[in-house]
Amino acid sequence: MMCAAQAGQRGRRVALVDHVATIGEKIRISGGGRCNFTNVNASPAQYLSRDPDFCRDALARFTPADFVSMVERHRIPYHEKKLGQLFCDRSAADIIGMLKDECERGRVTWRVPCAVEGVRHDGSGFEVATSQGAIRAMSLVLATGGLTAPKIGATPFGYRLAEQFGLAVTPPRPGLVPLAWKPEDLAHYGGLSGVSVEVEVACGQARFRENLLFTHRGLSGPAILQVSLYWDGKVPIAIDLLPGFDVARWLSVRASGNGRLDNLLAERLPRRVAQAWCAAHDLARPLREVDAAAAASALKSWRVLPSGTLGYNKAEVTTGGVDTGGLSPHSMAARATSGLYFIGEAVDVTGWLGGYNFQWAWSSGYAAAQFV
Repeated sequence: MMCAAQAGQRGRRVALVDHVATIGEKIRISGGGRCNFTNVNASPAQYLSRDPDFCRDALARFTPADFVSMVERHRIPYHEKKLGQLFCDRSAADIIGMLKDECERGRVTWRVPCAVEGVRHDGSGFEVATSQGAIRAMSLVLATGGLTAPKIGATPFGYRLAEQFGLAVTPPRPGLVPLAWKPEDLAHYGGLSGVSVEVEVACGQARFRENLLFTHRGLSGPAILQVSLYWDGKVPIAIDLLPGFDVARWLSVRASGNGRLDNLLAERLPRRVAQAWCAAHDLARPLREVDAAAAASALKSWRVLPSGTLGYNKAEVTTGGVDTGGLSPHSMAARATSGLYFIGEAVDVTGWLGGYNFQWAWSSGYAAAQFV
């Protein structure tokens, strides 16, 4: 919708085709229904791609401030929640309505729901065969997203079309996704479902200090979703259960007491977490019987090797996608096929949790619209 609206307002004749009956479902369900529509801190540093600099031009061309200006022009009330995350005060429907209004300003023609049956390029343009008849166009923009949330219409259509035109596709996988326990860990921690605790989670050089949420199947919450972008499925993640706290010193001071470690930790952690963690590590004993230094080290770097992710149905985004090596970072155009563009989640650019992926959608859509 962003690309269609901007191209239409440039005077281009635009047809927006979507196979689903309701436009903007991913916007509607985002942010608990309030749509975290951008992040004021968005910069290339918060995006992952095989080419880390690919997103730089588009993000600079259409910034979070530019999208906020549009939101304010449409008199949509919003607020900053934390860490630069901007949400609608009322509902995500405000953002959907705004984009539809912008499309109307651009005199965009809607073909919804309308299945695409095939695409052909004959050198002078594209012919798109659809369930509502053929469309001829000089430019074709693919804003087909990834594989996330198949229940609302996600398909691999964009990847297949990219391959049809000779573009490489970086293998997609679920991103910003909860992680699943191994059976032995589930036995210890499965009963903690619904308990949340602030932690620092690390995977390689990536570190995030936010809340972790225990679920009946594994680990979720902002800290886990963020680190899932960096987890390769092979190495453990490291969880600091007491970030910013000198556990070793604290335990050494308390070492002479008769209290059990799990009861002592309940002063700093939810009691159920303290009990489950100590039981799993065979540390539910009086502190005088515990190696305090080893216990402190384990609390500051709890190593967890998940069995996998909870998949596309639970993921916020799809990582991977159309390889940026075959696209122009200025226009989002395919280098080898004149008039073909890929934008948004379909491209191998993935942002952190917190409005970054919506900003990439707006920025890449705007960039392509200037060239179609």
